Amino acid sequence: MSMILGMVALRDANLQRLLDDPPLVWQAIAPDDPEIYDKARAEQSKGGRLMRLLGRATAAKSVPDLELTPEEGLTTDLDKAWHGIHYLLTGTASEGEPPGNLLVTGGREAGDLDVGYGPARVLTSGETRAARDWLNGIDDDELRRRFNPEDMVAKEIYPDIWAPDADDDPLGYLVEYARTLRGFLNQAVDEGLGIVVYLT
Repeated sequence: MSMILGMVALRDANLQRLLDDPPLVWQAIAPDDPEIYDKARAEQSKGGRLMRLLGRATAAKSVPDLELTPEEGLTTDLDKAWHGIHYLLTGTASEGEPPGNLLVTGGREAGDLDVGYGPARVLTSGETRAARDWLNGIDDDELRRRFNPEDMVAKEIYPDIWAPDADDDPLGYLVEYARTLRGFLNQAVDEGLGIVVYLT
């Protein structure tokens, strides 16, 4: 099964709501599927009732829907190129320092709610601006210089299409989606937004 990295841009107030109330993440990343949000909310309520029975929580509060302003809700995805781009930015499989690690380990997890392959992660508008500025300082030629198929195979960079004798153009694929990432971050920053990053 494929692992696709998606992103959605939100203002900081809504990002904080996701961190405070993780089921709301579904309203951001799957707004056309209210059932998945309802299911996550029901699961949270079951846990809340158990906690109340144990005397560890107060009465449930009514949670309003996530309300987006017109500039919010911008989305994109990086297909299966996300891990290869992370490698080009950090030289690692799952490490790296901010802001270069934005795709795999950047930001904060929105609770422990699994949205496909683990929790969604949130980067504030300030973190998103830092990532945008940093990434805009790395041009396509620099990304090409960082491409090391043998090392990528050794580090098991998903989706394992990096063999030196590959018939396709894996480097071109990564550069194309790195441009998509740059464009998305530029739009988000221009609107003063942060981002939600998730794997599905």
